[in-house]
Amino acid sequence: MPDALRIAIVGYGQVARLHAEITLAEGQVLHRVVGRLPEPTADFAKEFGIAHHGISLDEALADDAVDAVIIGSPNDAHADQARRCILARKPVLVEIPLAMSAGEARELADLARVRGVTVMVAHTHRYLTGLRGLLDDVAAGTRRFDSVLARYLLLRRDRVGSSGYVRSWTDDLLWHHMNHSTDITLGLLGVTDAATVDVQVAHSHPDPSSGKPLDITLTMTTEDGRVGTVVGSYTNETPQVYDYYLAGVGRTVFVEQNVVRHRDGIAYDPNEHPEDDEDRVLQNREFFYAVAAGCPAAISPDSILPAMDVLQRAQDLIR
Repeated sequence: MPDALRIAIVGYGQVARLHAEITLAEGQVLHRVVGRLPEPTADFAKEFGIAHHGISLDEALADDAVDAVIIGSPNDAHADQARRCILARKPVLVEIPLAMSAGEARELADLARVRGVTVMVAHTHRYLTGLRGLLDDVAAGTRRFDSVLARYLLLRRDRVGSSGYVRSWTDDLLWHHMNHSTDITLGLLGVTDAATVDVQVAHSHPDPSSGKPLDITLTMTTEDGRVGTVVGSYTNETPQVYDYYLAGVGRTVFVEQNVVRHRDGIAYDPNEHPEDDEDRVLQNREFFYAVAAGCPAAISPDSILPAMDVLQRAQDLIR
């Protein structure tokens, strides 16, 4: 890219900070930051040397100098902010989840397509190198898995994020963390149409403070009898668990924190490949390239609709 892109970031929390660091490291310009409260927004702008800051997204979108927007705000704000970016014809990278319902996600996908705006959704785990190789093999037809078991177990009983930062909002197990695992599981099963899978769900009693279950098991069964099971928890007081057990013709595969193992040993370990960039860096780099080239994003709203459809059916069963 010959010229640096001028980026507006929405949010000033942990994820927004990661996006700001990557944006600068990739040679782009942090032109604006938009936040909920004036003081922390100003502090964020000062820390990262951002020329313009404020609490109005509309003001940022009216700035002709803004080439693209990165949304790193609370979950339930993503859809409205993404819609406003699309209507303003600003390319946008939206943190997961794109929306808090499948219907709203589909509306945004339609709007982006009609308006011809580059929209990318931060399904960052698609860029984990170990998983990406397996996903590519399934898409190419060189691998087939009959069973996928995915686990994402962490601690989110309160509003404290993984960095220790106290948030103003409550995270959502189903639509945020299990969104990652559901999306990857569908990919590992080679499912591109969620209507072809049966969805079942089991869950704990709703948490008194959030009104949502903190432990959920979601099962997807394909028309040919293959099974994907996604287990999510916000009650894990041990170190975070994020793994996939894959069973299929030939051999089983176990992926833990992006380390890929099979019966012959370790097939891929990111620690042995320091040349491989981290998932979020690869993701943002692809977004910057798509904006500069004026081409569709690698992970478009359309591409994540199968996972959103499955999550909506699970949400309806929980109700």
